[in-house]
Amino acid sequence: MKVDDIRQGVESWWDKVHDGWGRLRDSAAGALTRFRADETSRLPAAADIDLPAGSAGGAFGAGWALIGGDVFEDERRLVVRLEVPGMAREDFDIEVQGSELMVRGEKRFEREDTQGRWRVLQCAYGSFVRRVPLPAAVKGEQARAVYREGVLKIELPKTEPQAPRSRTIAVG
Repeated sequence: MKVDDIRQGVESWWDKVHDGWGRLRDSAAGALTRFRADETSRLPAAADIDLPAGSAGGAFGAGWALIGGDVFEDERRLVVRLEVPGMAREDFDIEVQGSELMVRGEKRFEREDTQGRWRVLQCAYGSFVRRVPLPAAVKGEQARAVYREGVLKIELPKTEPQAPRSRTIAVG
């Protein structure tokens, strides 16, 4: 095997790894969401959680999680689906602000009924805001939302396309 063959193999491998990380970064950028825990989140005390040696607090300390989502568009509506398990429909506040859908919520920690220690705590808890860019203008006042089996589905009717208007502008 020649050195050039090895170099080409390494370059090809590196290009695939670089492309994969780029795609992961791009797809996760909008889904990465900050959770802010407070007393209403009902998290266990730090002393009740075993953290791996050398960890900086893990997900418990960081308060970040991915809220995966999909946006579907047809000729009359946008449909936004967000994966937010472990919540109830009354935990959400949803509104359209300009060209973004704003989903606010709070995920609360559920305590176990028995005594013990938390060995792993990777889920994020607390209040969050997830912004979803909308690719078309919508009628926010006619939107409908349903929460079922951990998925929040929001249907947003699109506005009618506006015909271009002409207007005479006086020169002063």
